[in-house]
Amino acid sequence: MIRRLAPILGITFIDILGFSLLIPLLPYYVMHFKQPAIVVGVLFSLFSFCQLVTGPLWGNLSDRIGRKGVLMISQVGSTIGWAMLGWAPTIMWVFIARFLEGCSGGNIGVTQAYVADLVQPKERARAFGYIGATFAAGMACGPAIGAGLAIYGFSVPLYTAAALQFITLLVTYFVLPESRGKAEGTAVGLTEIFRTFGDRKLSPKLWQKLALSLALYGWFGVMALYFAKQLHFGLRETYFFMIYISVLNVLMNALILGRVSDRIGNRATSTLGIGALVCAFAYVPFVGSVWQLAIMSLFFSAGMAFGNTGLTALISEGAEDSVQGTVLSVTSSLDSFSGIVSPPASTALLGVYGSAYSAASSLFFAAIALVMGIQNGKRDAVSTAPSTETAAS
Repeated sequence: MIRRLAPILGITFIDILGFSLLIPLLPYYVMHFKQPAIVVGVLFSLFSFCQLVTGPLWGNLSDRIGRKGVLMISQVGSTIGWAMLGWAPTIMWVFIARFLEGCSGGNIGVTQAYVADLVQPKERARAFGYIGATFAAGMACGPAIGAGLAIYGFSVPLYTAAALQFITLLVTYFVLPESRGKAEGTAVGLTEIFRTFGDRKLSPKLWQKLALSLALYGWFGVMALYFAKQLHFGLRETYFFMIYISVLNVLMNALILGRVSDRIGNRATSTLGIGALVCAFAYVPFVGSVWQLAIMSLFFSAGMAFGNTGLTALISEGAEDSVQGTVLSVTSSLDSFSGIVSPPASTALLGVYGSAYSAASSLFFAAIALVMGIQNGKRDAVSTAPSTETAAS
């Protein structure tokens, strides 16, 4: 499997490596233009909003013309966007660049659909786990590289990200094989795409995915602030702990997830993972030392790997092969939507009630996702159970 997935995994790693250069840099870049802190949040939200809108459209296009061409189109846009960001003379150009990057960056579902094309349904949890591990590895390496490049000025890391995007374009064109041919079909609008929620087989899983995404992105948005308030971390300690969490995610996705999924199935794996997230978020108020934080983060990393990746595999299994790109891009858009609405809620809870309540909204949505997973599992068991007459015969 690794051999089949190696080209797309390499492209994904380079892509995320470039993207992760921006995360620690953007607040300082905004201050360079003498803008208030709220502009940082608006820029992140703008990126997520563009992904929310364009992601399903990219996925639908990939179902009709193939994955490779769509990936190349998005890589061209991202390369221009990153270069524009490095060149930006005013904050307005920063907004334009982030808009272009967001519209071009809604291709996560296309990447997942490419992977789904290459493996059997029963192998998809393991394959998606490798994608998750690649994401985590890029997120661990990128900030370290960015920290070294930033001493030469803001533009150097941003132009480096543009160069990395251009490399992904070259690798995609010369190395990546097409995973599917052109198919009959017509372009659809957002209304038709989101009618995916009307599919009786997919709808329960998509609603559960939304609840889980709201939980995860609420924690992503408040995590660094929680470290500072609860344990008085500075930037250096926060940076190293982020690397620790990323390494855990690599190990969980690459080495453990596939074995667990093969043994107990995607549904049980997902439910087990979401249960671990509930435990992690419930323990947040009681963390009083680095070791306790390390244990809580272990549960979080296991929960994110098993819960999120297992559920994505379930959604992929439930979708027809002809619409994998559309469905998985709709799934990715749920993450984008959550990235817009959840961080303000979790950060507001921390600001009003203190760090002990940082994960309150995440705990609430994770508990909802857990209950939905248990109910959906029972429903799936009933629908797949043989009838009495069939069993008797």
